[in-house]
Amino acid sequence: MKTLFKTIFAVSVLQTSLAVAQERVPKDSVPTKSLEEVIVKATRADEKTPVTFTNFSKKDFSKQNLGQDIPVLMNYLPSVVTTTDAGNGIGYTGLRVRGSDATRVNVTINGIPYNDSESHGTYWVNMPDFASSTESIQLQRGVGTSTNGAGAFGASLNLLTDRTSEKASGEISNSMGSFNTFKHTVKFSSGLLNKGFELSGRLSKIKSDGYIDRAFTRLSSYFLQGTYIGKTTRLKALVFGGKENTYQAWNGIDGATLNSNPQFNWSGYYVDENGKERFYDNETDNYQQDHAQLHWNEKFSDVLYLNLALHYTKGKGYYENYKEDAVFEDYGMTAPQGLSTTDLIRQKWLNNDFYGTTFSLNYKNDKTDAVFGGALNKYDGTHFGKVIWARNASTSELGDQYYNDYGIKTDANAFLKVTHTLWDKLNLYGDIQLRNVEYKANGVQANLINDSFNFFNPKAGLTYSIKSNSNIYFSYAKAHREPNRTDYENGNPRPEKLDDFELGWRLSSERVKLNINSYYMLYKDQLVLTGELDDVGSPIRKNSGKSYRLGLEADAKIMLSKKFLLAPNVSISENRNKDFYNDASGTPVSLGNTKIAYSPQFIVGNIFTYMPIKNVSVSLLSKFVGKQYLNNLDDKKAYLPDYFINDFHFNWDFPVKKALKEISLSVVCNNILDRKYVSNGYDYYGTNYYYPQAGANFLAGISLKF
Repeated sequence: MKTLFKTIFAVSVLQTSLAVAQERVPKDSVPTKSLEEVIVKATRADEKTPVTFTNFSKKDFSKQNLGQDIPVLMNYLPSVVTTTDAGNGIGYTGLRVRGSDATRVNVTINGIPYNDSESHGTYWVNMPDFASSTESIQLQRGVGTSTNGAGAFGASLNLLTDRTSEKASGEISNSMGSFNTFKHTVKFSSGLLNKGFELSGRLSKIKSDGYIDRAFTRLSSYFLQGTYIGKTTRLKALVFGGKENTYQAWNGIDGATLNSNPQFNWSGYYVDENGKERFYDNETDNYQQDHAQLHWNEKFSDVLYLNLALHYTKGKGYYENYKEDAVFEDYGMTAPQGLSTTDLIRQKWLNNDFYGTTFSLNYKNDKTDAVFGGALNKYDGTHFGKVIWARNASTSELGDQYYNDYGIKTDANAFLKVTHTLWDKLNLYGDIQLRNVEYKANGVQANLINDSFNFFNPKAGLTYSIKSNSNIYFSYAKAHREPNRTDYENGNPRPEKLDDFELGWRLSSERVKLNINSYYMLYKDQLVLTGELDDVGSPIRKNSGKSYRLGLEADAKIMLSKKFLLAPNVSISENRNKDFYNDASGTPVSLGNTKIAYSPQFIVGNIFTYMPIKNVSVSLLSKFVGKQYLNNLDDKKAYLPDYFINDFHFNWDFPVKKALKEISLSVVCNNILDRKYVSNGYDYYGTNYYYPQAGANFLAGISLKF
């Protein structure tokens, strides 16, 4: 462990470089690589890398970016299923890839880990409108390449923030739509100044009432980025963050309520002293998260680059609940004589710090592209609860905490990956990663946690070019992953292991881009979702012994003519537990081979775009998601029915002379056929709960670019 830390600090580096305006900065002062290229070099794949990936650029998602979160914007990518608690894509949203939930999708922002260290989850609600400051996204399905943060067990999602702008610019964007949804965004860039400086930023505000009753969101965010470009040195400093206030819609509804009142929300429900049904008006989630990143890139020569990043994230917030007939003892209060329970209002708080460094050293010549990199990161968080009101008095004082827990996690990794060209048509790829995790925590339910893991994750593969525009690839990757906090609080979990085999073919011509791949993901001790929730609403997972995912994916972009573009994708998979045991009754019962929960066998998408004239596009987007089980028991009563939805997009960009350069009009109509469908749910002790999604709804926006 000490040796690994010394190695990391000795090399300490990360990626940075920038394409700049040649006429404004002396030509000999501009490194040959751009900051954006180098900053993602350590974590991204390219056409020579034998992994399965999809690139998603600002051009792809900017026209539909009218307030919905990044997972919803990614809904039509291969093997992706999105979920949203409020039903309209704003607030708490998530995505699954190949049936793997968000805790298994490794997310990095400019190479910096974003997943929560303890839960492994990704909370997009803490970064509202982040798509407006995102230049590109790469989704690697499967294990992918070595990256920073927790291991990828379903996919890796790499986000790159806005690139440096050569010219000064400004943008004002406003949108509105169904459920009283509004989004307001202001962006600016100073352009690259004579001495190599650029400053850019964004402010955003989003509000929506949500499709589900009372599931409102009130979101605000900021983004500020400064860049300096010297002769061989480049610096990029960023601060960004968001603040969210959302009414909870976490509970879902049962089947009977789904049929009678699909917009009903149980959150905040209680019966007052007079027997009247009421809803607590502040059953809300409140959180603020702020990020700071500093990226430094040094060019030693035309083939050698050194990169370093430092980062710090501060998160603090709480959610508030009205609790009926709460037991005094559970909240650290002494009960008055003759009473044992009381109605009360509680707050559950998080206060955490996450900081560290990531680095990479990149050597590249005509035949060899090698990256040595890694990271050293630490998470230090507290969990505590407060009672802010109780109907019946007790001995407690204002500000008392009825629990005060902690979690401390240190995560260090170092990796070396090399792509070498044997001859013009064959590229060999090798990637090894060493990762050490140390986790200490306590909890209300769990005993003291003091665990340490050492993981060795090798990867290898080859890419063979059939022609200049076509190649085939094969790769093998091994990955390990530690349990999260909830896993410890609901059992004695073991770390997961995964062997991932990928075989694919890529074709890229002037009119057709085609990707076809197959995969076999063999798990041991996979922590699968049982479909149940614990008493604080967190999904419960249990080790399932051996399990596998076997699938075929295909996606394409086909220019039928100058005016018609077709972009279909299809995913067919089999997802099974081997010799699965159910121990819900306390005695393990063998159920044999069962289907893995939340893993549809078929996912089919298509985007059909018509461009009647220049700068005008009309698109019909279609998505089919097959049946999903809510547990791993092959319970024919616990499932999400398949669904088929269609969206409509309209975009018109028209240039304007003088100060105002362009006006962009966008309209997004979701679920235009007004289908009733459910994208998520859970099984709670034999009762199914669902998260219904909105029927036909729309968003419309206008952007003024200066």
